[in-house]
This record gives sequence, C-alpha cells and structure tokens, in this order.
Amino acid sequence: MVLEEFDDIELVGEAKNGHEAVALVEKHRPDVVLMDLVMPVMDGVSATRIIHQKYPHIQIIALTSSVEPDLIQSVQEAGAFTCIYKNITIDVLEKTIREAVA
Repeated sequence: MVLEEFDDIELVGEAKNGHEAVALVEKHRPDVVLMDLVMPVMDGVSATRIIHQKYPHIQIIALTSSVEPDLIQSVQEAGAFTCIYKNITIDVLEKTIREAVA
C-alpha cells in the first residue's frame, strides 16, 4: 500500500512465498523486486538466487527483520542489490528503490 503513493512506481504483484515470487518475476519482468528473506515453501535467499541467475538485470532489494550477518551475506552472495531492514521509513525505501533502478 505504501508504494501506491508514488505515481511513477508500479506494483505488479505480491507473492506469499519464494516460489510465487519467481513465477511473478517470470510473468512481469519488473525492474526491481522487494524480497522478504523468511518465507514458506522457498526462502528469499533461494528465490533471489534463481531470479538473479535467470534475470541478472532485475535488481533485488532484500527485506529482513533479522540481524544475522550470515543471512544478510547469503542474500548478497545470491545476487541482491542490497539488504534493508523492514522497519525503515518510506523515504529510505523510496530512495533505495530509485537507486536500484538507476
């Protein structure tokens, strides 16, 4: 809902798990993906790895509430553009999305 406030940012889908995220990326080919790291069926690190391998031009911003350095390192190694914490402000989220597109 937060992203709908920006006229030039289009939300094309929402996934409940990593498997759905990969399917939505294959269907819509977005510029940026906001990826939760902890999800059922397929976690965000695995989904990030698959998306990055198939579509290296798509930027993935990992979202986490975890402070585990190993998890953050894993998603960065899988191809994420960056990893940010879920409790950030809308301004930081918008800035991060715009940086990923640039």
